[in-house]
Amino acid sequence: MAARVPEPPRVLLCLAALLARWVAAELEAVAIGEARENVTLHCGNVSGARGPVTWYRDDSEPVFLVSSNSSLPPADPRFSLVNASSLHIEALSLRDEGNYTCGEVLNETRWSQVWLQVASGPYEVEVNISTTGRLPNGTLYAAKGSQVDFSCASSSRPPPMVEWWFRAPDSRTEPFGNNLTVSSFTLLLMSQNLQGNYTCLAMNMLSRRHRKVTTELLVYSPPLSDLECWAEMSPGLSVLQLTCRWDGGYPDPYLVWTEEPGGAVVGTSGLGVETLNRSQLSDGKKFKCIGSHIVGPESGASCVIQIRSPSLLSEPMKTCFVGSNVTLTCHVSGAYPPAKILWLRNLTQPEVVIQPNSHYLITHNGPSSTLTIQNCSQDLDEGYYVCRAENPVGVREVDIWLSVKEPLNIVGIVGTIVSLLLLGVAIISGLMLYYSPVFCWKLGNTIRGQDMADVMVLVDEEEEEVEEEEEYAAGQEEEDEEEEEAAADREELPKEIPKHVHIHRVTALVNGNIDWMANGLQALQDDSGEQQSDLAQEEDRPV
Repeated sequence: MAARVPEPPRVLLCLAALLARWVAAELEAVAIGEARENVTLHCGNVSGARGPVTWYRDDSEPVFLVSSNSSLPPADPRFSLVNASSLHIEALSLRDEGNYTCGEVLNETRWSQVWLQVASGPYEVEVNISTTGRLPNGTLYAAKGSQVDFSCASSSRPPPMVEWWFRAPDSRTEPFGNNLTVSSFTLLLMSQNLQGNYTCLAMNMLSRRHRKVTTELLVYSPPLSDLECWAEMSPGLSVLQLTCRWDGGYPDPYLVWTEEPGGAVVGTSGLGVETLNRSQLSDGKKFKCIGSHIVGPESGASCVIQIRSPSLLSEPMKTCFVGSNVTLTCHVSGAYPPAKILWLRNLTQPEVVIQPNSHYLITHNGPSSTLTIQNCSQDLDEGYYVCRAENPVGVREVDIWLSVKEPLNIVGIVGTIVSLLLLGVAIISGLMLYYSPVFCWKLGNTIRGQDMADVMVLVDEEEEEVEEEEEYAAGQEEEDEEEEEAAADREELPKEIPKHVHIHRVTALVNGNIDWMANGLQALQDDSGEQQSDLAQEEDRPV
């Protein structure tokens, strides 16, 4: 029969357990091990020669683990002795945590107790940031002014302490939230100064083991201004540069130029600047700039430009007097991009551009340009001048003829004109007086009519007495005299004057003055006597 291995007496074991608890109050040590790793528990602080050592697991009842007595095999292959005294445990697990007691036999049995704590983790740290989006390289971004939630979690035993740290660009790392051990927090209004690296630190306070995860968070803002686009020509006028700008956003927006209609992409730089040569241009062609930003607006923005060749407007002819100044004006319209204006002489060297100097003064004011020629000279300045407007789309020219003349004697010309006018008035007046005396007589009556109140006519007849009705006789005599004057004008030879009838007409103004009337009657009698004597003399003359 095989020999039985003697078991320690049960009473001895109970006494040993009681003794271990009593000694543990003074000699208890603490050992910390990591799960899945190895740990070594030391039996007391005795150095030098050691006696036989036996290790027990002290739960509700002591459990034999391993002994320096080679005749006693270990309870588990994971248990072994190091230096014939220390307990070495491989591949720790959470169930290995507890109290361990070692007994060393020298002159007497000495008991030592070790409390083994098994720490686990943190193995993984999970960070969650509720942001607007994620870039292709994994970087997170949030929109300016948005709300962002931060949370951090880790599996650990015992539960870890979590800290958040923040580091802005070009700055040092600083605890976030006054070093509070919080696992989650919220930022209500994201701003540009909150852009940087956020680090979550999870630490096992038992093993002091820690893990951390750093996440970069960018704060983006959409452009605040309107999208602008324009075209400008290069200094050499050989190419056209299209420029598109959308300021105020971070990061820079993506800009692309297309040709309309059709939407064909002009370039792929994405920077908003494209260069086109003359072969790609034509009058009236349209180009569209389309802008988009990572945080919106979703519809983006766009603007359209239309290129045009210039049109010119100018006076075709100008005149300058010798020694004076003259200004030629040229106005450009419809040109986009704005045209460059040049002045040239269309003489022996038409392509030579006029340069400003003391004789030529050139001024540009927006779409207009003026060429002022000072101290005009007929030999040097008379002739054609060319105004040329040019942009990458086209070239236009207009000719202006400048005539240089000698100055005129204005005073002599004005005197001559006045003299001719006076001479013409005098000739016309003479003709009217010569050919129409009746008109003059009427004109005189009209002039005197303002002061004539009454008219008296006296008629004297030799053979017959006419009724002296002044009003009827005056009217009848006036009509007869008008007829006689008209007949006299029509006939070259005068008619024979009647011998027996003499009519005398006296017209006087009567304004209540009796003396004037008497004078008029006396003049009439004198005139009648003279006419009768004249007739008597004519009768005595031979026929």
